[in-house]
Amino acid sequence: MCPILKGEETDSVCNAIKRISYPPECYRDRSGILKQISYPAIYGWDLKNKYFIMKKNSTIILLSLSVLILAISFNSCKQKPVQPFSFAFYNVENLFDTIDDPHTNDSSFLPGSKLHWNTKKYEHKLDNLSRVMSAIDSTGFPTLFGLSEVENINVLRDLINHGGLKKAHYSIIHKDSPDERGIDVALLYRKDIYTPVVTRFIRLTFPFEPNDRTRDIIYSKGVIAGKDTLHLFINHWMSRWGGQAETEPFRKFTGSLLKKITDSIFSVQPNANILIAGDLNDNPDDVSVSRNLDAKPVKKPLKKKTLYNLAYKKYKSGEGSLYYRGWDMFDQIIVSTAMLNGINKIKVNSPDQTVIKYDWMLYHPKKGPARPNRTAGSKYYGGYSDHLPVFIGMTAFE
Repeated sequence: MCPILKGEETDSVCNAIKRISYPPECYRDRSGILKQISYPAIYGWDLKNKYFIMKKNSTIILLSLSVLILAISFNSCKQKPVQPFSFAFYNVENLFDTIDDPHTNDSSFLPGSKLHWNTKKYEHKLDNLSRVMSAIDSTGFPTLFGLSEVENINVLRDLINHGGLKKAHYSIIHKDSPDERGIDVALLYRKDIYTPVVTRFIRLTFPFEPNDRTRDIIYSKGVIAGKDTLHLFINHWMSRWGGQAETEPFRKFTGSLLKKITDSIFSVQPNANILIAGDLNDNPDDVSVSRNLDAKPVKKPLKKKTLYNLAYKKYKSGEGSLYYRGWDMFDQIIVSTAMLNGINKIKVNSPDQTVIKYDWMLYHPKKGPARPNRTAGSKYYGGYSDHLPVFIGMTAFE
C-alpha cells in the first residue's frame, strides 16, 4: 500500500514506497500512520516533519525522508541476478550418419567410402562429441549451443539423446540448407530457460557468384528466463578452400549483410542484446570481421550500438580454436554493447570468450604444439573435431 500523500513532493516518493514490504494485517489511521495489528511494530509517515516512523519494542526510530528515499533508490538501482545461463559454439567436423542422401554430398561418409564410415565410427563420433559438450560448462550444460557441420536433423536428434547429453533436454532449431557439402548450422537450447519467439533462416546469395551455395545463418529471437530478449545469430561462413584471397569476397559479403541486419535492430532498440557466433573462417582482425561486420576489440569506454568481439584479445595473445600451420581463432563470439554493460538485463560474465581445451581433446605430434584431435582428414583418426569449442557465461538480471 502507498500512503495518500498530497502535494507535488510525493509522486516519486509514493512510487518508491510501493517497493517497501509492509508487514501483513496493517491499517492506516487518520493521520496517515500505518499500524500493524498483530506485530509490535508501527510503520508510517510524519507528514509535517517528513519523517518515517518505525516503533519497535517501545523504541521510536525516526528516519529522515531524504535518507529513506536515498536508501530505497540505492537498493532499487542495484541489479539482482535472477538466472545464470551460458552459450557455447562448436564446429563438430562433419557429423554425418551412414545413410546415403541423394540430395547432399555425403559420399565421403558412407560405408563404401575411403574412410569406411560405418555405424561403429558414427557411434564413436557421437561418444566423443557428447563427452566434449558435457565438459564445457562446469555448472551444467550450456543453455544455448550453436553447432556447425551437421548433416541433418537426424544426427542432431541422435546427438542430444546420446550419453550424458540426454540430461540437458535440448530442443533443436535446424533447417536443411543448400550447402554444397551438405552441412548445416543448428541451435540447441534448453526450453526451461530460453523461449524462441522468432526464427529465421537467412539464405546467402552472392551477387557475384549466384550459383555458389552455402550454409544459412540461423537467426533466433527469444526470451531468457522470461526477462528480456536476445537476438542470436549462428554462422558458418564460406571456407578458405580454394585460397584465402579467392574466397574472401564471400566472407566480406556475409559480414556486410550481418552488419545491415544488426544496424536495423539497433535502429529500433539501441540497447538490443545481440549475440553473433560461429566459425567465421576468418580471424578477428581480418577485413570481413573487423571492417565489414565492424566487430571491435573490447575497449572502454564502450560505444553505443556497437558490436564487440570477445575473441579478439585471446587471439592476439596467441590462443586459437583450430590449428593449421599455427593457431587461428575462426570460432568467435561477438556481442552488442548492452551485453557488456548489462543495461538491458543480460550481461556477459567476462569480456573474453573461453576456448575449451582439455588435454584429452588434443593430438600431440612429435613436432609442434598439441592441437585439436580431429575425426578424419585424408584418413580416419577417430578424434573429436578439428576445432575447439568456445564458451561464454552470462547472467540475466531483474
